Amino acid sequence: MRSQKSPFHRYRVSPGNPVVLAKWDPDETRAFPFGKGEGKRRLRKLTLRLEVLQELLHAGQKHSLLVIFQGMDASGKDGTIKHVFSGVDPLGVRVAAFKAPTEEERAHDFLWRIAKELPRPGEIVLFNRSHYEDVLVARVKGLVPEEEWSKRYDLINAFEKRVADEGVTILKFFLNVGLAEQKERLQARVDDPVKRWKFNPGDLEDRQLWPQYMRAYQDVLNRTNAPRAPWYIVPADRNWYRNLSVSSIIVETLESLPLKYPKLRYDPRKIKIE
Repeated sequence: MRSQKSPFHRYRVSPGNPVVLAKWDPDETRAFPFGKGEGKRRLRKLTLRLEVLQELLHAGQKHSLLVIFQGMDASGKDGTIKHVFSGVDPLGVRVAAFKAPTEEERAHDFLWRIAKELPRPGEIVLFNRSHYEDVLVARVKGLVPEEEWSKRYDLINAFEKRVADEGVTILKFFLNVGLAEQKERLQARVDDPVKRWKFNPGDLEDRQLWPQYMRAYQDVLNRTNAPRAPWYIVPADRNWYRNLSVSSIIVETLESLPLKYPKLRYDPRKIKIE
């Protein structure tokens, strides 16, 4: 079964059309102007459809999917993963979260720890942050010289091309949260005793570097967008709309793959269980 082209496809970065992030509204809902209630109902249907498609993917062991989530603090990476993939079989889905590299990881090139987490046939792997931190945080905070991080775009492109050539379908989502919305979400974490553990005072340092991060993200979106590893800039100020956008794109992508159950090695008509 294949769906019609999702209206959320509008958020896919067009090759050859330079991204200017200031022109991308983090609060827009134009792809689904029917409101939050209907959006949540639609998300429930997509969750059920994703459950079926993920089982097909896992059973067939022919295809795999890599989904990369990037965004500023409080853009909703955790929440998107939680809500979009709430109905899937955990045996076929895995989350890899990339924080500051360990001493062992620093002893290798920046893609070493990424390669270890790539999906196997039949698997969906979700990257909560990724190798893009090495041209974002490393750049903005001056962790490596420009001479080094500027070379990483080409290395990333070559790496993702090889991964795609090996049969992995790649989707990349930049969750585009606004500065004002981020302020509200960070304050809510501080105010809520249940959520305080998620707040890191270091997030405020990154918030002060917002313009630098936006320039870095803009370069990422322009320099690492490819037909087989596309970027989507998803409005993230409204959680329900963010989740609906991501779910629609993932379901549409999986429906475009020739997913099939494996051919049986026995004749079920001859099986009689006593």
